[in-house]
Amino acid sequence: MLSPLTCRVPILATTLGFVLALPGALPADGPYRSRDSRDPNDLSEGTYPIPYQKPTVPEITEVLERILGYLEGTSPTQVVDERTGAVITDFSVPNVDARIPDGAGEAFYPLDYTMGVIHSGLLLAGEVTGDARFANYTRRQLQFIADRLPYFRAVVRSGARPGKGTFGAILDTGSLDDSGSMCAALVKARRRGIGPDLREVIDHWSGYIAHEQFRIADGTLARRRPQPESLWTDDLYMSVPALAQMGALTGDRAWFDDAVKQVLQFHGHLWDPQAGLYAHGKHLDQPLNPEFYWARANGWAMLASVELLDVLPADHPGRERVLENLRAHVRSVAKLQSGAGLWHQMLDRTDSYLETSASAIFVYSIARAIDAGWISPVAYGSVAQAGWMALTTRVNARGQVEGTCVGTTLASDHVYYYNRPQSVYATHGYGPVLLAGAEMIRLLQNPAIDVQYRLRTYHYVPRLEPKR
Repeated sequence: MLSPLTCRVPILATTLGFVLALPGALPADGPYRSRDSRDPNDLSEGTYPIPYQKPTVPEITEVLERILGYLEGTSPTQVVDERTGAVITDFSVPNVDARIPDGAGEAFYPLDYTMGVIHSGLLLAGEVTGDARFANYTRRQLQFIADRLPYFRAVVRSGARPGKGTFGAILDTGSLDDSGSMCAALVKARRRGIGPDLREVIDHWSGYIAHEQFRIADGTLARRRPQPESLWTDDLYMSVPALAQMGALTGDRAWFDDAVKQVLQFHGHLWDPQAGLYAHGKHLDQPLNPEFYWARANGWAMLASVELLDVLPADHPGRERVLENLRAHVRSVAKLQSGAGLWHQMLDRTDSYLETSASAIFVYSIARAIDAGWISPVAYGSVAQAGWMALTTRVNARGQVEGTCVGTTLASDHVYYYNRPQSVYATHGYGPVLLAGAEMIRLLQNPAIDVQYRLRTYHYVPRLEPKR
């Protein structure tokens, strides 16, 4: 006689809620079963392409620690002689050949905008877990900037070009990529009392965003590439968190006003109400250009709104519109989550690959919005959980984050987006995964939410009597 597992009979749910096993078809085929299923031989459970289960806090923490371990080995705080390759230890005399690692391979560049997201993730992970090692990484990196900035000023004065290897992001700021994300991270660290006094750099970068970055006629931040007036959805994250954090740091509401203005005006320019998504960008001299819904750009937009709402005063007149737009975006994105828990590189194209960095941003943003009370745990809790469990399959044994799309420009055809390489050295994935894991811990520990496993799935529901 064949066992139930050998038979592998399919399942039919009746209208009365009973589950019947019928011979013939097979259940879904995947490598995972939910550990929350009480009977491992229950064919009504099925199998999954990812671990379909409620994570535990220790499990999430272990993933975060693994990523931290990898980052600690790939973020050298040193200066080398570009000509000889020797490490420079004497900083009393400027060497025009002095450089910091440029981010090639396993040497992550300390001033890249992706490092700003990494620091934000580490600060949150440290806060949630209570483990000082996360914030200590940020402390060491910021101390390196403070220690070597005077030296590179002297190096540039001695004739070196102010470029990537010579602190050019500070000494020759020329874009939002140079300034916004790192500025926001520096303010967050300062507000938490972590690291050296970098107020000079904060004021320089925030001043650049507020007064020097190119804007179109209505005041929306823009770029002069690839066309003379190009809007990039990415720039919401490259500007809004810094503006919002400056509002929180200084108490000057003008910073909040500009941040809200950017979110609402970008929405007006780039939101597609039919798709419920943001186009990656728009050229003002090409009003009929096609729209492409690149996942990470939508992630940057969602994350910018979340970070703004985190610090925006409750009585700000633009708050409800920002919140309304975020809710619409979350609803659209949640519907596009794949059956493997991640989101596609092109959100509306299921034949494009599943991409890690955008998926992690969505998981964090959804979990954060639930924890903040902006969206319903009933509607979105299991979306965040499934997304996190999928992300855990993208962090390898070394702590490298796999499946991340490399840096991507504003393009005009799908072939480009579809075929962007994926790399463990694309630092865009590390900060978002840290943020997602840390916020999932907060969500699991949220005293107002109960996670129930019923009918082979998960239900995040308001707890009738919150934990004390």
